[in-house]
Amino acid sequence: MAALGSSFAAGPGIEPVVDKAARRSGRNYAHLVAQRLGAELVDLTVSGATTETILDKSQRVFGRTFAPQISGVPSDADLVTVTVGGNDLRYGGTMIRLGAAGRLEERALTRPLGALLRRPVPDPTVADIDRVVDAVVRVVRTVREKATGARVLLVDYLTMIGPHTAPRRETPFDDATLAALRRLGERVTEVFATAAARSEAELVHAGERSLDHAIGSKDPWVLGLADRWRDMGRSIPFHPNAAGMAAVADMIMEQLDADPQ
Repeated sequence: MAALGSSFAAGPGIEPVVDKAARRSGRNYAHLVAQRLGAELVDLTVSGATTETILDKSQRVFGRTFAPQISGVPSDADLVTVTVGGNDLRYGGTMIRLGAAGRLEERALTRPLGALLRRPVPDPTVADIDRVVDAVVRVVRTVREKATGARVLLVDYLTMIGPHTAPRRETPFDDATLAALRRLGERVTEVFATAAARSEAELVHAGERSLDHAIGSKDPWVLGLADRWRDMGRSIPFHPNAAGMAAVADMIMEQLDADPQ
């Protein structure tokens, strides 16, 4: 089994950390699935990855250089999971930046710094979406070229801003910003659905199935902004928590038990 992807696959901040530079957890969904299958895992996920750093470009993080993830896929892999594309559309990074802006603007002393961070939420064009879809499709096709017997699963991003997520301390956004972030998340889900259809890869509908587990819900699968700045290094805001990773692992196991599409 091999895992490709960005932070939503790597699991930054979830103990135990197995690779500090990659911000990769030993309890991300790939590790949990491999344990349940009794499979050998090649976890190539790196936080901050884009479709480019999976396919063609090395990624340098904290003094380490990671080769394009696709180069590490074993030819005998029988299962490959893929979660990527959010960073191409500036999804998580935008939430962290605007979350920090909202928190800084709470105090007069830091308000000017918050204002510097407050830029509009990206609104991807049709061309932007098509570009990322094409790249994800290329990831799937390249995996199949390298591991001809692999079952390829596109694993969508968990929903962060759900239908009932409201402005609060862990989501320091006004209603308009929340709506824009919700639309951006929907565009990411659109990328996965379209890429799965074009590539005939299997799709794990993590976004759709986590709508009731967004930030502010009774049982969130993702983290909001920590109450204190010093806690943000340990709990990475706007990323899956341990419960979210376990939920995605359950979804993958259900998919594996079903007939391939």
